[in-house]
Amino acid sequence: MLEVRGLRAGYGQVEILRGVTLDMGPGEIVALLGANGAGKTTFNSVLAGLIRGWGGSIGFEGRALPPGDPKAALDAGIVLVPEGRHIFPNLTVRENLWLGGYRRGRANRTRNLEQVLDTFPRLRERLGQRAGTMSGGEQQMVAIGRGLMSEPRLLILDEPSLGLSPLMVEEMFALIGRLNQQGLPILLVEQNVHLTLEVAHRGFVMENGRITASGSAADLLADPELQRSYLGV
Repeated sequence: MLEVRGLRAGYGQVEILRGVTLDMGPGEIVALLGANGAGKTTFNSVLAGLIRGWGGSIGFEGRALPPGDPKAALDAGIVLVPEGRHIFPNLTVRENLWLGGYRRGRANRTRNLEQVLDTFPRLRERLGQRAGTMSGGEQQMVAIGRGLMSEPRLLILDEPSLGLSPLMVEEMFALIGRLNQQGLPILLVEQNVHLTLEVAHRGFVMENGRITASGSAADLLADPELQRSYLGV
């Protein structure tokens, strides 16, 4: 459903992505792994149309995505939950979630809100609370719930476990598995290598803006040389 071919991108004169090729099939969890500065967040931003690529192509469900067009990416169903959550701290939980359906999924916002609250029962109890006063784990629930309000065809999660307690990290990965079991394809960008590969179907390793390894999650997890060379474990 996703075909990225020879993608190049950067900032100013600095090239970050150097010919990235990656693909996803329907219903998959695909992990994108790599150290800080490898280019993972830049890759996500190009997919979501927030950054205009310098070259290469992105195909989604059989159609080419225009470069640097976040509206086109969202209308196609590509929804990014960014690193750091980026919720609106002074708005309530309800208002944050409601904004997730502002462009895509607008006609079904009431139904989608109920589905999000069924997924995150804790948020139902806090609908009137300002999102900035919540714990890190609860804020991550708001961020993911906001993404789900957009009725994603592909959900991109950028470092969803960042800054969470160990217990909350386990809950987050269990949630990712449940969402995928409901048929949602997920591109999971994470530094928690073991938990990521335990939940993913396949994985790609990025280093210095290039894909340097790929394979099934089980193969990547079992390859000691790959772990030592690329994953730092």
